[in-house]
Amino acid sequence: MLEERMRGCSKDGLLKVEGGLVRLPSRGELLVVGDIHGDLESLLFILKDSRFLEKAEAGEKVTLTFLGDYGDRGSSSPEVYYVVCRLKVDFPGRVVLLRGNHEPPGDLTPVPYDLPYQLHSKYEKAWEEAYGRILELHEALPQAALAEGKYLLLHGGVPSRLKSLEDIAYAHEKHPAESFLEEILWSDPDERLTGVAPSPRGAGLLFGPDVTGRVLETVGARTLIRGHEPVDSGVHAGQGGLTLTLFSRKGPPYFNSHAAYLKIALEEPAKNAYQLARQTVKF
Repeated sequence: MLEERMRGCSKDGLLKVEGGLVRLPSRGELLVVGDIHGDLESLLFILKDSRFLEKAEAGEKVTLTFLGDYGDRGSSSPEVYYVVCRLKVDFPGRVVLLRGNHEPPGDLTPVPYDLPYQLHSKYEKAWEEAYGRILELHEALPQAALAEGKYLLLHGGVPSRLKSLEDIAYAHEKHPAESFLEEILWSDPDERLTGVAPSPRGAGLLFGPDVTGRVLETVGARTLIRGHEPVDSGVHAGQGGLTLTLFSRKGPPYFNSHAAYLKIALEEPAKNAYQLARQTVKF
């Protein structure tokens, strides 16, 4: 039941799910949020500024998609988890919670990883139960979303050896024998690279625009929308317009000047990353 709910299944039928891939509606407003990392203030600002709650409660066609990385780094990780899970419970067909590298499988835990310490500090003896439930949540999250013909949304990067959309949809089932899930959660785009190269993160790969273009063509999308990397202005368009990076939290340890979230009208023709960057909301 938890896996069905968090992967996007809902009674209202707004979201269609195949394995760990959520197929987004073809019409309505899409709101996209990058890394939050325990920054409750930024999360609440986005919800207020976007008017998501009012729109969803009024039955408007609006879908809120998070690109992963809900906890760690910031001081309010437990509160952020509560808010995003509450959103998913209240609006199951309008909220997509994607998996980031801070919602890892057990063999890919990031360093530093301070969520367990935050839980212990706030909940003392009850922290282990809370942490266990969060780990269950991580395993239930989908790893990608697709607005067909337009946008591929995920946390880190594209699987460099992808042959079909199913390699994304079932990446979690093939892990760790195949690197698809690792690359989705951990990889980063590189402007000047051709092909792939080892990542300084120690997991995932660096991938060039040729890899991005091939994967987007294979899955039927024009632009990759991802998080994973802090950017000072909250948004960065690169790889010749193929890749948009969103970062939606502020404060230490990143000290970025702005954070950002994205609004997309899904009925409009697909836009490249430079066009999308111009319509992000910075704060």
